[in-house]
Amino acid sequence: MLVINDDVQQLIPQKPPMVMVGGLLEHTETFSISTFDIKSNNIFCGDGFLTEAGLIENMAQTAALRNGYQCSLENKEALIGYIGSLKRIRIYSLPKTGESIETKVSVITSLMNVQIIKAEVFHDRKLVAEGEMNIFLQEND
Repeated sequence: MLVINDDVQQLIPQKPPMVMVGGLLEHTETFSISTFDIKSNNIFCGDGFLTEAGLIENMAQTAALRNGYQCSLENKEALIGYIGSLKRIRIYSLPKTGESIETKVSVITSLMNVQIIKAEVFHDRKLVAEGEMNIFLQEND
């Protein structure tokens, strides 16, 4: 594992109880993979399952973790990202509380301050959700 728990929180702008990534498993030039343990007290859980909104937030935070980690490798300040749009979001099943998910974020295009990413969420190696996001990165002053 490249980054875990408290170190994750240094790399993303979200703070508890909004943190939806628990660690960074893998990071390359083109993709990153996060892990997340779904706890029953998570604000995005209902009726024993992680909600659709929770899955989408996990995708976005995996992209933020990727950005924060890459910036830390380059000794740069991480840029804050904002979701501009969601495309082709598909939710196939909802993971249960107590389970873990892994999310792979691949950069499709990166131009100036805009990234288009593809996200895939897996539980036990089974695809449970996927989609694309346009993310706008805020310029540092």
